[in-house]
Amino acid sequence: MTPTGESGELRTPPVAAAVFGKRIAMAEAFVAILADTGISHGLIGPREAPRLWERHILNCGLLHYAIPEGESGQPVIDVGSGAGLPGLVLAIARPDLHIHLVEPLSRRTGWLSGVSAQLDLDNVTIHTARAESLWDQLSAPWVTARAVSGIVQLAQWTLPLLEPGGSLLALKGSRAHEELTESRARLLRLGAVDAAVETFGEGMVADPTIVLRVTIGDSIDRRRFRRQAPSSAGSARRRADRPKSGRTSGSSSRDRGRRTR
Repeated sequence: MTPTGESGELRTPPVAAAVFGKRIAMAEAFVAILADTGISHGLIGPREAPRLWERHILNCGLLHYAIPEGESGQPVIDVGSGAGLPGLVLAIARPDLHIHLVEPLSRRTGWLSGVSAQLDLDNVTIHTARAESLWDQLSAPWVTARAVSGIVQLAQWTLPLLEPGGSLLALKGSRAHEELTESRARLLRLGAVDAAVETFGEGMVADPTIVLRVTIGDSIDRRRFRRQAPSSAGSARRRADRPKSGRTSGSSSRDRGRRTR
């Protein structure tokens, strides 16, 4: 469990500095907000407060290693943003990225707007919309999601948002390999050209971040997705997809990513 002080306040784990660098104070401010209005607004359960760092902030922050550094302002679309996990965490960890938070519920986007202003984040754009309503308006080389849905349904919502050669990065739990095995054929039929499970943070944290990456080719048939007319990702969160407890041994703190097919 994340250590706490005598007053019950969360203490920042040492590894957080390696993940957030010079923006560690901003990450700490976000943790404080989640423990306050994040709970009062029903975005985070009260029992999550003692483990915000280990279960949520570090889990999401390690995702930034999956996105290579490039030109400043490189767009990322975070679908079903909810409490800003992983979207706001990515915006904090990677000021070179521009994060589009997509969330259909206005009470959540109102909260996200207030938090973005409070943290003085200038690399965030918030969309009160369903993912599929933005297919013809928004695109990026990266789409992220956490605790939204199974990978096939998530791919149906998000692959049309990807630029050619782009990747969906879905944060998953211990069943990621099993889910990929069960879903690979359907993902290929949807237009994926590659899919793999990647692990980030081995040797840094007790529970590394598990990402199911789905990559498309030069083009996908959007007409196929429109015929399926999926419902919003924002209303389909599944707690089962959140990272499960259980330690994984790692090598060194420099071994930030591992990929398996």
